[in-house]
Amino acid sequence: MATDTTKKDVKPTAGEINKLRIRIRAYENKILDASTKQIIDTALRFDAKVVGPIPLPTEIKKYTVNRSTFVYKDAREQFEMRMHKRVIDILNPSPKSGRGSN
Repeated sequence: MATDTTKKDVKPTAGEINKLRIRIRAYENKILDASTKQIIDTALRFDAKVVGPIPLPTEIKKYTVNRSTFVYKDAREQFEMRMHKRVIDILNPSPKSGRGSN
């Protein structure tokens, strides 16, 4: 039995809202904030309603390594990587808003 797997072009009815959810991750929060501002400015230029940026919990990965290769096990260094995250919801985006600044 073959099933029809073609996608149909679905248009929102009067009560439905199209939503575009963008999740952004970066190691540095200043770069992340600059990127979210650029995305929000582009969405507002095309008359879309923007919800966010919503900050998500920062993911912290910690690594502990020995300072020495063979002896001095008590001497250790700790490093961490922080992954900052944001979510932006764009409600009723126009087809042109997805292309950005092109």
